[in-house]
Amino acid sequence: MIGIFGGTFDPIHFGHLRPALDMLQGLPLQEIRFVPLRTAVHRMQPVATAAQRLAMVRAAVEGQPGFVADPCELQRTGSSYSYDTLVSLRAQFGPQLPICLLTGLDAFAELPTWYRWEDIAGMAHLVIMRRPGADAVTDPELRRWMEPRLATDPAALAQVPGGLILCRDVTQLDISATAIRSQVAQGLSPRFLLPASVLAFIEREGLYRLQALTIDLNDP
Repeated sequence: MIGIFGGTFDPIHFGHLRPALDMLQGLPLQEIRFVPLRTAVHRMQPVATAAQRLAMVRAAVEGQPGFVADPCELQRTGSSYSYDTLVSLRAQFGPQLPICLLTGLDAFAELPTWYRWEDIAGMAHLVIMRRPGADAVTDPELRRWMEPRLATDPAALAQVPGGLILCRDVTQLDISATAIRSQVAQGLSPRFLLPASVLAFIEREGLYRLQALTIDLNDP
């Protein structure tokens, strides 16, 4: 069973990495594949190039067993849809391997706006990473849709290729990529918010220094 964690990763930081490690340690996952998107659909476009963001992800996961940088979305043109990513992964790994799409609670609440979202839910398990004590899904229609698919035992996900929904509490760190970019633009150090290897890459490439950025603490 593998996990898929997508995002802009502009840059990747501990707010991504710690919850992913919680998932790797708490679920029967062989690996988690970090998939940087190429072209955003539901958010602003990334500042760093595709190659730079992939390099930062590779630097961040190096040395952590079970963490893998996956460039599959960067190799496609057009908008980056989770559906297309799962199609490519199914072609690579076959129809029987259990795949878990890792998502935050806020993103899951927007699931009905995703491209071919019901097909996504059939092709993979949806694992909702939420902070301890977070509110459950409140939309009544989405709640009714998810209830018959809810699993409570992580082991159940390893028995079928997809179609189940699991909610898991994870360590939530109040770190945002937007705030990191803003700090760099202001000449401040984002040290201890992201891996030293990623910070070294940002400094070496001169990333984010000349950007006029607005802090948005909700940016993933």
